[in-house]
Amino acid sequence: MDSAAEFKPNAFIRITTSGVVTLISKQPEIGQGIKTSLPMVLAEELDVRWQDVRIEQGDLDPAYGNQSAGGSTSTPNNYTDFQRLGATARLLLLRAAAAQWQVPEAELATEGGQVVHAASKRRIGYGALVPAAAQLPMPKADEVKLKDPRQYKLLGTRVGGVDNAAVVTGKPLFGLDVRQPGQLTAVFVKSPVFAGKVRGANLDAIKALPGVRDAFVVEGGTGDLRGLLPGVAIVADHTWAAFSARKQLRVDWDEGRYAQHSWRQFVQQADTLGPQPGAATLRRDGDVAAALQGAAKTVTARYEYPFISHASIEPQNCTAWWHDGVMEIWAPTQNPGAGQNLVASTLGLPKEQIKLHITRSGGGFGRRLSSDYIVEAAAIARRVAAPVQLVWTREDDLQHDHFRAGGFHFLRGGVDADGRVVAWHDHFVTFANRVERDGRSQLQPGSGAALSGDEFPGRWVPNCLLEQTPLECGIPMGPWRAPGSNVFAWVFQSFIDELAHAAGRDPLQFRLDLLGQEETKPASDGRGQPYHVGRMRHVLQEVARRAGWGTPLPKGRGRGIAFHFSHRGYIAQVAEVTVSRDGELKVDRVTVVSDIGGQIVNLSGAENQVQGSVIDALGTLLHARLDIEDGRIVQSNFGDYPLIRLAESPTRIDVHFLKTDFAITGLGEPAFPPLAPAVCNAIFAATGHRVRQLPLSGADLRWS
Repeated sequence: MDSAAEFKPNAFIRITTSGVVTLISKQPEIGQGIKTSLPMVLAEELDVRWQDVRIEQGDLDPAYGNQSAGGSTSTPNNYTDFQRLGATARLLLLRAAAAQWQVPEAELATEGGQVVHAASKRRIGYGALVPAAAQLPMPKADEVKLKDPRQYKLLGTRVGGVDNAAVVTGKPLFGLDVRQPGQLTAVFVKSPVFAGKVRGANLDAIKALPGVRDAFVVEGGTGDLRGLLPGVAIVADHTWAAFSARKQLRVDWDEGRYAQHSWRQFVQQADTLGPQPGAATLRRDGDVAAALQGAAKTVTARYEYPFISHASIEPQNCTAWWHDGVMEIWAPTQNPGAGQNLVASTLGLPKEQIKLHITRSGGGFGRRLSSDYIVEAAAIARRVAAPVQLVWTREDDLQHDHFRAGGFHFLRGGVDADGRVVAWHDHFVTFANRVERDGRSQLQPGSGAALSGDEFPGRWVPNCLLEQTPLECGIPMGPWRAPGSNVFAWVFQSFIDELAHAAGRDPLQFRLDLLGQEETKPASDGRGQPYHVGRMRHVLQEVARRAGWGTPLPKGRGRGIAFHFSHRGYIAQVAEVTVSRDGELKVDRVTVVSDIGGQIVNLSGAENQVQGSVIDALGTLLHARLDIEDGRIVQSNFGDYPLIRLAESPTRIDVHFLKTDFAITGLGEPAFPPLAPAVCNAIFAATGHRVRQLPLSGADLRWS
């Protein structure tokens, strides 16, 4: 389409002479709603009706800039730029109309895809202005004026997801839905012990099976646990043939040095290391030992949580086709650029020869920030003269995940006679992989398995010692929804509750006193993100008010409160629970108050993200656990790794947003961390049982 028939002021907006407005969504859609919300920002500033807009998922393209969807960054990293992109296009259309009508630009306005001249009552649709607008030079940055938020018609309203109808009617959207002419199916079998190597396999027998096109050994890449690992590929005419052949595959594995690792061994190591000084000191303020000795009350606690899986509903998959010197890939990925880079470095291909299409993902939660399944598909496709769809089984997905690391916290805390925290000591025993870097072997903690010295209450307690010791493991680890925060909030907000009760203080007031009256706490290094204490006080007070904090409840019912700052969001929650005498737990109500900045883009999507975070966090609290024996993951499917059921979900989730003057942020992660401590603190209030080990499914909550 030439410039006379299409107005394309930037890579994200196209308008045809017929008035069709197409907006490109560049970030991967993994259920967080970004395919709807970012185009809403463009549409608002462009001033077009939402029902007149078409949305396209963009492929990997340098013109789009960063296309990763992780860390709740998609909205804050793009919001202002997308405002300006939409406003710039609107200004060009105004200028085209002003020139055509020979009237001052200041006399014109826009409304629903039209330029309006109130004085003469003339209107003209954007489509009619396309030829002229396409010829205009780009305005200077200071000429582009954004809308006053009070004029917004779209932002802040409830808008259904652009894919909703296609999802519920089973239209092809996801990676598993990809179909290319002549497409084959592949499975890739890896060692049950991570990075184990193939010594031999019955490949000839597998090749002779019905529907099997080929079977071969893939040697693997550099040894990176999150890259291309050794294994056996089976390529077949269809899924049934590939999966059937897999059942008959026999592989002799060299399981390597991690085959003896077990969770029981890790627990023993942690319990030996916990009382000792840490390998690294992350923060040392004051004299913790003296402060504990002089404290009016002290509390000692050990908190433990296991490795867990992402368990996204759509298992990992990728379709790859090596043709005409190009590796063409269709992938449900959160990080397409990283996928392209991994394929390039592993297979020795220039990035220009790798074309990556982004499909919708059936859940991600950080798992699809990794690209192992993409490079596996590409490595197999290099051997096959046809498009190949690699399909992981559910067992592959659970047992070859890049897991959220387990961990152990050995805590000591003290309060003075006035009930204020005077000492805090945490020795965090975490997990690390051995990696080769710059010719040296070193331990690297897994994503979310490294504690920051500024983690709350690190900057608030006068005598504070934070230490960390790594345990080497051969289990690949990766980002898991709200990395680090998803467990640190549970540990620290639970232990703060322990100190509040030891001091005989109300847990809400205890937290407010601990936060103090400063408006901000700067990062210790002066470069990191400051902590806006005033924002957290506000959400904490508001959630308490809305949840009816302090009103009495009978024995067996309790409220718990918790807050956490993560991914730029300030969130507080109150959970109200009932625990029967025989220990059956029901979460009756969760109240959530969030401060995520000055503008909610899509109210429906924002509420969905908070509600989803609460339910996902509760399911993780109740059930999520992986056992490790002989270097391998024991659980294999949803039968022994259960997800939360509808009957276990909270009876009621109340969601509230505070509108503030701060910059907008994302919401896929920050509402997750406070749920677990709020529920566990409520359990203590109801029964007197303190939960210090996850998941809850193993806890005895009976009371009398």
